Amino acid sequence: MWRFVGIRLLQAIPVILAVITVTFFLVRVAPGGPFDGEKAVVPEVKAALEAQYRLDLPLWQQYTAYLGDLAQGDLGPSFKYPGRSVNELIASGLPITAELGFYALLIAVLIGGLAGVIASLKPNTAQDYIPMSAAMIGICMPSFLLGPILLLVFGIYLEWLPVSGWGDLPGDKILPAITLGSTYAAYVARLSRAGMLEVLSQDYIRTARAKGLPEWQVVVRHALRGGMMPVVAFLGPAFAGVLSGSFVVETIFGIPGLGRFYVQAAFNRDYTMILGTTVFLSTLIVLFNLLSDILAAWMNPRLRQQFSKG
Repeated sequence: MWRFVGIRLLQAIPVILAVITVTFFLVRVAPGGPFDGEKAVVPEVKAALEAQYRLDLPLWQQYTAYLGDLAQGDLGPSFKYPGRSVNELIASGLPITAELGFYALLIAVLIGGLAGVIASLKPNTAQDYIPMSAAMIGICMPSFLLGPILLLVFGIYLEWLPVSGWGDLPGDKILPAITLGSTYAAYVARLSRAGMLEVLSQDYIRTARAKGLPEWQVVVRHALRGGMMPVVAFLGPAFAGVLSGSFVVETIFGIPGLGRFYVQAAFNRDYTMILGTTVFLSTLIVLFNLLSDILAAWMNPRLRQQFSKG
Protein backbone atom coordinates (compact mmCIF):
# COMPACT_ATOMS: atom_id res chain seq x y z
CA MET A 1 0.00 0.00 0.00
CA TRP A 2 2.82 2.42 0.88
CA ARG A 3 4.47 1.69 -2.44
CA PHE A 4 1.21 2.52 -4.21
CA VAL A 5 0.93 5.80 -2.29
CA GLY A 6 4.53 6.73 -3.10
CA ILE A 7 4.07 6.00 -6.82
CA ARG A 8 0.90 8.09 -6.95
CA LEU A 9 2.61 11.01 -5.21
CA LEU A 10 5.52 10.87 -7.66
CA GLN A 11 3.05 10.81 -10.56
CA ALA A 12 1.35 13.89 -9.12
CA ILE A 13 4.49 16.04 -9.40
CA PRO A 14 4.55 16.31 -13.24
CA VAL A 15 0.76 16.78 -13.26
CA ILE A 16 0.94 19.75 -10.89
CA LEU A 17 3.96 21.16 -12.75
CA ALA A 18 2.03 20.96 -16.02
CA VAL A 19 -0.91 22.79 -14.41
CA ILE A 20 1.43 25.52 -13.15
CA THR A 21 3.12 25.93 -16.52
CA VAL A 22 -0.07 26.05 -18.58
CA THR A 23 -1.82 28.43 -16.18
CA PHE A 24 1.23 30.73 -15.92
CA PHE A 25 1.53 31.27 -19.66
CA LEU A 26 -2.22 31.41 -20.32
CA VAL A 27 -2.77 34.29 -17.90
CA ARG A 28 0.17 36.12 -19.46
CA VAL A 29 -1.14 35.88 -23.02
CA ALA A 30 -4.69 36.91 -22.06
CA PRO A 31 -5.67 40.43 -23.16
CA GLY A 32 -5.14 43.18 -20.61
CA GLY A 33 -2.93 43.39 -17.57
CA PRO A 34 -3.23 43.70 -13.79
CA PHE A 35 -2.68 47.47 -13.90
CA ASP A 36 -4.98 48.24 -16.83
CA GLY A 37 -8.25 49.93 -15.96
CA GLU A 38 -10.74 52.55 -17.02
CA LYS A 39 -8.41 55.21 -15.68
CA ALA A 40 -4.92 55.05 -17.21
CA VAL A 41 -1.99 54.72 -14.82
CA VAL A 42 0.86 57.20 -15.09
CA PRO A 43 3.69 55.50 -17.08
CA GLU A 44 6.25 56.09 -14.31
CA VAL A 45 3.92 54.57 -11.70
CA LYS A 46 3.12 51.61 -13.95
CA ALA A 47 6.82 50.97 -14.54
CA ALA A 48 7.46 51.05 -10.79
CA LEU A 49 4.61 48.61 -10.15
CA GLU A 50 5.84 46.24 -12.85
CA ALA A 51 9.33 46.33 -11.35
CA GLN A 52 7.93 45.66 -7.88
CA TYR A 53 6.07 42.56 -9.08
CA ARG A 54 8.89 41.46 -11.47
CA LEU A 55 6.71 41.99 -14.54
CA ASP A 56 9.54 43.89 -16.19
CA LEU A 57 11.63 40.71 -16.45
CA PRO A 58 11.57 38.41 -19.49
CA LEU A 59 8.79 35.86 -19.35
CA TRP A 60 11.05 32.87 -18.75
CA GLN A 61 12.70 34.66 -15.82
CA GLN A 62 9.29 35.41 -14.34
CA TYR A 63 8.45 31.73 -14.67
CA THR A 64 11.62 30.45 -13.01
CA ALA A 65 11.34 33.05 -10.24
CA TYR A 66 7.76 31.97 -9.57
CA LEU A 67 8.82 28.31 -9.39
CA GLY A 68 11.54 29.26 -6.91
CA ASP A 69 9.06 31.08 -4.68
CA LEU A 70 6.59 28.23 -5.02
CA ALA A 71 9.20 25.70 -3.89
CA GLN A 72 9.43 27.69 -0.64
CA GLY A 73 5.65 27.72 -0.19
CA ASP A 74 5.32 31.38 -1.20
CA LEU A 75 2.45 31.99 -3.63
CA GLY A 76 3.41 35.63 -4.03
CA PRO A 77 1.72 38.96 -3.29
CA SER A 78 -1.70 39.81 -4.63
CA PHE A 79 -1.78 42.47 -7.34
CA LYS A 80 -5.22 43.77 -6.36
CA TYR A 81 -5.05 43.50 -2.55
CA PRO A 82 -2.07 45.66 -1.54
CA GLY A 83 -0.21 44.42 1.50
CA ARG A 84 -1.81 40.97 1.40
CA SER A 85 -0.26 37.79 0.05
CA VAL A 86 -2.02 35.05 -1.87
CA ASN A 87 -1.32 32.72 1.05
CA GLU A 88 -3.29 35.03 3.36
CA LEU A 89 -6.21 35.35 0.95
CA ILE A 90 -6.42 31.58 0.46
CA ALA A 91 -6.23 31.03 4.22
CA SER A 92 -9.11 33.47 4.76
CA GLY A 93 -11.39 32.02 2.07
CA LEU A 94 -10.60 28.31 2.34
CA PRO A 95 -12.51 27.56 5.59
CA ILE A 96 -15.75 28.89 4.09
CA THR A 97 -15.28 27.01 0.80
CA ALA A 98 -14.34 23.83 2.68
CA GLU A 99 -17.41 24.11 4.90
CA LEU A 100 -19.67 24.65 1.89
CA GLY A 101 -18.07 21.67 0.12
CA PHE A 102 -18.50 19.47 3.21
CA TYR A 103 -22.21 20.26 3.46
CA ALA A 104 -22.67 19.69 -0.28
CA LEU A 105 -20.90 16.30 -0.21
CA LEU A 106 -22.85 15.31 2.91
CA ILE A 107 -26.10 16.07 1.12
CA ALA A 108 -24.90 14.21 -1.97
CA VAL A 109 -23.86 11.06 -0.09
CA LEU A 110 -26.82 10.87 2.28
CA ILE A 111 -29.63 11.76 -0.10
CA GLY A 112 -28.09 10.21 -3.21
CA GLY A 113 -26.99 7.04 -1.43
CA LEU A 114 -30.38 6.54 0.20
CA ALA A 115 -32.19 7.10 -3.10
CA GLY A 116 -29.92 4.65 -4.90
CA VAL A 117 -30.36 1.94 -2.27
CA ILE A 118 -34.14 2.34 -2.25
CA ALA A 119 -34.26 2.17 -6.05
CA SER A 120 -32.11 -0.98 -6.16
CA LEU A 121 -34.38 -2.95 -3.84
CA LYS A 122 -37.22 -3.05 -6.40
CA PRO A 123 -35.75 -2.45 -9.87
CA ASN A 124 -38.01 -1.56 -12.80
CA THR A 125 -40.85 -0.49 -10.53
CA ALA A 126 -42.17 2.88 -9.39
CA GLN A 127 -39.80 2.66 -6.42
CA ASP A 128 -36.95 2.63 -8.95
CA TYR A 129 -38.30 4.96 -11.62
CA ILE A 130 -39.20 7.90 -9.36
CA PRO A 131 -35.81 8.47 -7.65
CA MET A 132 -33.88 7.73 -10.85
CA SER A 133 -36.01 10.22 -12.79
CA ALA A 134 -35.31 12.81 -10.10
CA ALA A 135 -31.62 11.95 -10.38
CA MET A 136 -31.67 12.52 -14.12
CA ILE A 137 -33.27 15.94 -13.59
CA GLY A 138 -30.58 16.74 -11.02
CA ILE A 139 -27.81 15.83 -13.47
CA CYS A 140 -29.31 18.01 -16.19
CA MET A 141 -29.91 21.01 -13.89
CA PRO A 142 -26.74 23.18 -13.65
CA SER A 143 -26.02 25.06 -10.45
CA PHE A 144 -26.19 28.47 -12.15
CA LEU A 145 -29.83 27.68 -12.99
CA LEU A 146 -30.85 25.82 -9.84
CA GLY A 147 -29.42 28.48 -7.53
CA PRO A 148 -31.54 31.39 -8.83
CA ILE A 149 -34.64 29.16 -8.87
CA LEU A 150 -34.14 28.25 -5.20
CA LEU A 151 -33.48 31.91 -4.39
CA LEU A 152 -36.65 32.98 -6.17
CA VAL A 153 -38.88 30.35 -4.57
CA PHE A 154 -37.58 29.99 -1.01
CA GLY A 155 -35.90 33.37 -0.58
CA ILE A 156 -38.17 35.87 -2.34
CA TYR A 157 -41.62 34.30 -2.79
CA LEU A 158 -41.87 32.19 0.39
CA GLU A 159 -39.31 34.22 2.41
CA TRP A 160 -38.25 31.10 4.31
CA LEU A 161 -34.50 31.39 3.87
CA PRO A 162 -31.92 34.19 3.39
CA VAL A 163 -30.83 34.89 -0.17
CA SER A 164 -27.15 35.70 0.50
CA GLY A 165 -24.41 35.63 3.09
CA TRP A 166 -22.71 32.89 5.07
CA GLY A 167 -23.10 32.46 8.82
CA ASP A 168 -24.72 35.83 9.39
CA LEU A 169 -28.39 34.75 9.46
CA PRO A 170 -30.06 31.47 10.50
CA GLY A 171 -30.46 29.14 7.55
CA ASP A 172 -28.25 31.06 5.12
CA LYS A 173 -26.15 27.92 4.48
CA ILE A 174 -29.05 25.73 3.38
CA LEU A 175 -29.68 27.00 -0.15
CA PRO A 176 -26.00 27.14 -1.21
CA ALA A 177 -25.36 23.62 0.10
CA ILE A 178 -28.42 22.23 -1.69
CA THR A 179 -27.51 24.04 -4.90
CA LEU A 180 -23.96 22.68 -4.88
CA GLY A 181 -24.80 19.19 -3.64
CA SER A 182 -27.88 18.37 -5.75
CA THR A 183 -25.98 17.45 -8.93
CA TYR A 184 -23.61 15.16 -7.05
CA ALA A 185 -26.50 13.62 -5.16
CA ALA A 186 -27.92 12.63 -8.53
CA TYR A 187 -24.65 10.99 -9.58
CA VAL A 188 -24.33 9.22 -6.24
CA ALA A 189 -27.89 7.91 -6.58
CA ARG A 190 -27.18 6.34 -9.96
CA LEU A 191 -23.82 4.92 -8.87
CA SER A 192 -25.16 3.46 -5.64
CA ARG A 193 -28.11 1.90 -7.48
CA ALA A 194 -25.79 0.24 -10.00
CA GLY A 195 -23.43 -0.97 -7.28
CA MET A 196 -26.23 -2.35 -5.13
CA LEU A 197 -27.85 -4.14 -8.06
CA GLU A 198 -24.57 -5.89 -8.82
CA VAL A 199 -23.98 -6.91 -5.20
CA LEU A 200 -27.57 -8.03 -4.60
CA SER A 201 -27.22 -10.52 -7.46
CA GLN A 202 -24.22 -12.26 -5.86
CA ASP A 203 -24.38 -15.79 -4.47
CA TYR A 204 -23.59 -14.82 -0.89
CA ILE A 205 -26.59 -12.47 -0.86
CA ARG A 206 -28.85 -15.29 -2.01
CA THR A 207 -27.35 -17.48 0.70
CA ALA A 208 -28.04 -14.84 3.34
CA ARG A 209 -31.65 -14.60 2.20
CA ALA A 210 -32.00 -18.38 2.14
CA LYS A 211 -30.96 -18.47 5.80
CA GLY A 212 -34.01 -16.39 6.60
CA LEU A 213 -32.27 -13.12 7.50
CA PRO A 214 -34.50 -10.04 7.42
CA GLU A 215 -34.12 -7.97 4.29
CA TRP A 216 -32.73 -4.97 6.17
CA GLN A 217 -29.94 -7.11 7.61
CA VAL A 218 -29.12 -8.48 4.17
CA VAL A 219 -28.88 -4.95 2.78
CA VAL A 220 -27.09 -3.22 5.66
CA ARG A 221 -24.73 -5.96 6.85
CA HIS A 222 -23.93 -7.78 3.63
CA ALA A 223 -24.70 -5.66 0.55
CA LEU A 224 -24.16 -2.05 1.56
CA ARG A 225 -20.37 -2.12 1.89
CA GLY A 226 -19.80 -3.61 -1.57
CA GLY A 227 -22.60 -1.62 -3.16
CA MET A 228 -21.10 1.68 -2.05
CA MET A 229 -17.74 0.98 -3.71
CA PRO A 230 -18.57 3.02 -6.86
CA VAL A 231 -19.61 5.93 -4.63
CA VAL A 232 -16.32 5.82 -2.71
CA ALA A 233 -14.36 5.84 -5.97
CA PHE A 234 -16.45 8.83 -7.08
CA LEU A 235 -15.67 10.93 -3.99
CA GLY A 236 -12.30 12.11 -5.32
CA PRO A 237 -13.66 13.51 -8.60
CA ALA A 238 -16.73 14.76 -6.71
CA PHE A 239 -14.52 16.82 -4.43
CA ALA A 240 -12.87 18.34 -7.48
CA GLY A 241 -16.27 19.15 -8.92
CA VAL A 242 -17.47 20.63 -5.63
CA LEU A 243 -14.46 22.96 -5.50
CA SER A 244 -14.91 24.19 -9.06
CA GLY A 245 -18.69 24.36 -8.70
CA SER A 246 -18.38 26.42 -5.54
CA PHE A 247 -17.01 29.30 -7.65
CA VAL A 248 -20.41 29.74 -9.27
CA VAL A 249 -22.42 29.10 -6.11
CA GLU A 250 -20.36 31.51 -4.02
CA THR A 251 -20.86 34.21 -6.63
CA ILE A 252 -24.63 33.63 -6.79
CA PHE A 253 -25.14 33.68 -3.02
CA GLY A 254 -22.51 36.31 -2.19
CA ILE A 255 -20.37 33.94 -0.11
CA PRO A 256 -16.89 35.29 0.75
CA GLY A 257 -15.08 32.05 0.00
CA LEU A 258 -12.12 31.00 -2.08
CA GLY A 259 -14.21 30.67 -5.22
CA ARG A 260 -15.30 34.27 -5.07
CA PHE A 261 -11.67 35.40 -4.75
CA TYR A 262 -10.82 33.30 -7.79
CA VAL A 263 -13.59 34.79 -9.93
CA GLN A 264 -12.61 38.33 -8.92
CA ALA A 265 -8.96 37.54 -9.67
CA ALA A 266 -9.89 36.46 -13.20
CA PHE A 267 -11.72 39.74 -13.84
CA ASN A 268 -8.94 41.81 -12.24
CA ARG A 269 -6.07 39.96 -14.01
CA ASP A 270 -4.57 39.23 -10.59
CA TYR A 271 -1.91 36.87 -11.93
CA THR A 272 -0.55 35.61 -8.62
CA MET A 273 -4.03 35.02 -7.17
CA ILE A 274 -5.10 33.03 -10.24
CA LEU A 275 -1.91 30.99 -10.19
CA GLY A 276 -1.88 30.45 -6.44
CA THR A 277 -5.51 29.35 -6.27
CA THR A 278 -5.08 27.02 -9.26
CA VAL A 279 -1.97 25.42 -7.78
CA PHE A 280 -3.58 25.03 -4.37
CA LEU A 281 -6.80 23.52 -5.71
CA SER A 282 -4.92 21.21 -8.10
CA THR A 283 -2.87 19.88 -5.20
CA LEU A 284 -6.01 19.30 -3.14
CA ILE A 285 -7.68 17.48 -6.02
CA VAL A 286 -4.70 15.16 -6.49
CA LEU A 287 -4.56 14.40 -2.77
CA PHE A 288 -8.28 13.72 -2.45
CA ASN A 289 -8.21 11.43 -5.49
CA LEU A 290 -5.42 9.52 -3.76
CA LEU A 291 -7.41 9.35 -0.51
CA SER A 292 -10.47 8.01 -2.34
CA ASP A 293 -8.32 5.28 -3.94
CA ILE A 294 -6.90 4.33 -0.53
CA LEU A 295 -10.39 4.22 1.00
CA ALA A 296 -11.65 2.08 -1.87
CA ALA A 297 -8.73 -0.31 -1.35
CA TRP A 298 -9.47 -0.50 2.36
CA MET A 299 -13.09 -1.44 1.66
CA ASN A 300 -12.20 -3.98 -1.06
CA PRO A 301 -9.78 -6.78 -0.03
CA ARG A 302 -9.06 -7.67 -3.66
CA LEU A 303 -7.84 -4.14 -4.39
CA ARG A 304 -5.72 -4.25 -1.22
CA GLN A 305 -3.99 -7.38 -2.47
CA GLN A 306 -3.49 -5.85 -5.92
CA PHE A 307 -1.88 -2.71 -4.48
CA SER A 308 0.35 -4.73 -2.13
CA LYS A 309 1.62 -6.80 -5.08
CA GLY A 310 1.95 -3.84 -7.46
